[in-house]
Order: sequence, then structure tokens, then C-alpha cells
Amino acid sequence: MFSRRWIILSILAAIMAVTMIRLGIWQLDRLKQRRLLNSQVLSETSQPVLILDQESVLEDLAGMEYRKVQVRGTYDPTQEVALGNQAYQGKYGVHLLTPLKIEHTDRYILVDRGWVPGEDVQSSDWSRFSEPGTVDVLGVLRNAQQKSGLALLSNTASIQELNGHQIWMFVNIAELEKQSGYTFENVYIQQSPDPNQATLPYRTEPELDLTEGPHLGYALQWFTFASIVLIGYPLYIKREEGQSRKFHA
Repeated sequence: MFSRRWIILSILAAIMAVTMIRLGIWQLDRLKQRRLLNSQVLSETSQPVLILDQESVLEDLAGMEYRKVQVRGTYDPTQEVALGNQAYQGKYGVHLLTPLKIEHTDRYILVDRGWVPGEDVQSSDWSRFSEPGTVDVLGVLRNAQQKSGLALLSNTASIQELNGHQIWMFVNIAELEKQSGYTFENVYIQQSPDPNQATLPYRTEPELDLTEGPHLGYALQWFTFASIVLIGYPLYIKREEGQSRKFHA
């Protein structure tokens, strides 16, 4: 049983078992992170509405994602961009992302004002979607989005030009700061739907998945596979050893 063949098979079996156990532990870690994230989201969504003003903007807003927020200010449509690949009731479109100057401060925050159909943004004139004057915005705080896929290759890979307007593939606050010349808060607001509004842009709510996902099931699968190897391989060796003894008897 100490031949080269059996040594190699034993090493491979041990590597497989250890790898499967590690994968199971990794899934349990992801489950723990998922539960922590869900707890944080539920905690923030249960908080009272945060009024954004010259004092509250100094807080750690990035740690309050999904908290309800209200702010008053004025939009700058000249620096407005669109967030691409957005669907509403099964239809393709974009979300309008507009800088808002917070009232009685010199600070700006980006606001996702809602969804517009793809065909309506083909025009070079987006003024019909403007909201002039002082506005009151009610929504939820959202953190900046990270690059993924081909967008990792360059900053411009995630921006498209359309009739003088820009379509961004994700909310990159740092790059939008460079382009606009403004200093934005490190979060943006996703504006909540208003039952009294029937015109574009249509507000949307964040799609929250507060389930625990498949991580526990995956962990149990990996531990089961590891158990099969750890129990089955010795039994296999025992069977082979018995057959070998009968052969040489």
C-alpha cells in the first residue's frame, strides 16, 4: 500500500478534501458577510429620515447606505449625465444623474432623479426633464458603484457619448467630480417615487435582496463532498487491500 501509485492517490485525496473544506468555510464566511450586510441595511432603512444640511453632511454618509434622506437645493442641469442600462417595467432606458447644490451650503450631491425611456434620450434637448428652482428631494442614500468587467480597462470605457450628452455605465463619483469641477458628497441619492408625479423621469426604489442567498446550501454541499472523500477513500483502500490479499493467498 506504500507504492508510488497509492502515495500519489492519497496526496490527491487529501488535497481534494482540504480544498472542499476550505470552500465550505469560504461559503460560511460569505453567509456571515451577507447576514451582516442585511442587518446593516435593515438598521438603516428603519432609521428616521435624515435631513441633509450643513451639519449632517459632515457625518459618515457612506456608512448610511439605504437610509432615507431629505434635502433641499437647486439642480445644475449643465452637468447632468445619464446612467445607462436601466430598466423600468421591462423597458430599456436610463436614469438621469444631476448635481444638486444643497441649500445654505456650498456643497453638492448627485441625485438619481429617475428613469427615462431610451428613445426619449436620443434627442440632444433634455431640458424637458429639468426641474428648475428650489426643489425638495426625498430618497435614499446610495454608495458609489465600482468598476467591473471591461470598465476596468479605462475610465472612458464606461462612458458613451450621445448627442452631446454622456451615458455612464456606473456612478463613478470621483470621475464625475473631475469632469464637473464640483466636490460632491461621497454618496448619491436615489430619489423615491412620488405618487403625485406622473411625468418623466419616473422615480424608482432600490431593489433590495435581503435573503441569505445560496451560501449555506453551497457550504453543506462542499462539506458533504469532503466527507465522501474522507470516508470513501479509506474504504476504497481497505477494499483494494482485501482484494490484493485474496489474490496473493
